Amino acid sequence: MKNDRKKILVVEDEAHLAKGLQFNLEREGYLVTLADNGQSALDLLGEEDFDLMVLDIMLPKLSGLEVARKIRNRDMRFPILMLSAKSTDEDREMGLKAGADDYLTKPFHLPELLLRVKGILRRWEWYKEPVHDQEVFQFGDMWINFASGKAKGCSGEFYLTAKEALLMKLLVTKKDTVVTREELLEKVWGYDPQTETRTVDNFVARLRKYFEKAPQTPRHIITHREKGYEFKI
Repeated sequence: MKNDRKKILVVEDEAHLAKGLQFNLEREGYLVTLADNGQSALDLLGEEDFDLMVLDIMLPKLSGLEVARKIRNRDMRFPILMLSAKSTDEDREMGLKAGADDYLTKPFHLPELLLRVKGILRRWEWYKEPVHDQEVFQFGDMWINFASGKAKGCSGEFYLTAKEALLMKLLVTKKDTVVTREELLEKVWGYDPQTETRTVDNFVARLRKYFEKAPQTPRHIITHREKGYEFKI
């Protein structure tokens, strides 16, 4: 089977949309379970292993934002594709901050959703591969556990968000090599490499606050102007 029968949890209270998503995802070879409210979704996650969640924001009992936050607080580091009728930049940012890996606005084109699902699963298969045969990567007195997302930075222990962990892992895996902005956009976010966005720069600035004693003069995450970023120990 081309996708090894990945298991997807679809959390959507609009029955016709949920059934439509189930039908089309199953046609692609995925195993699909439905939940019609936020609490049911969390209950199912406690009972079964899933490879990805398609999560609507507007849900009974617990909103999609609350569900995403609770998942990240448990450090269940699997992908979340968030769906919403809200399409402003602020809404998107709120969804991503809550823990979504990607955000798709309604109404959406089905082929786009299927491509997003495939891209997210592909990125997370890559993410699961150990760094230098070790789950915990150490540099100086700091470290990152890529299995759990837990890290120790300049100010103590904390958890990386899903996207922060993906970005950091790509930089660490290619340490001492310049990783282009285009590669980061494609591998971490699944964006077209030509996309005009400050997303990469904003996330790099955030990582520097965690791991650089002097973020304005970094020694670990180095900028190569008009080329990309390089991680050094």
